[in-house]
Amino acid sequence: MTLTFPAMACLLMVTLGYAMICAVSPFTNCRKCRGFGFLMQQNRKGRLKRGKQCRRCHGHGKRIRVGRWLFNRAHRIHREGSQ
Repeated sequence: MTLTFPAMACLLMVTLGYAMICAVSPFTNCRKCRGFGFLMQQNRKGRLKRGKQCRRCHGHGKRIRVGRWLFNRAHRIHREGSQ
């Protein structure tokens, strides 16, 4: 009982904070290419050069957040089911 209420409050704050981030900024940088849209490669001399287009973000450098993707999916299912 003593730790239940603070744990629930902390979990609620984290969840609402993530929901606010997903509402305000639905896209984030791609984790694989770090927002460049391509992978960095080194040539034989050790200099960096542009590599192939990123396969995860298809060269855009941005990915949709998981929470926003789930919200969009639930909203689409609700919209299609209520017609």
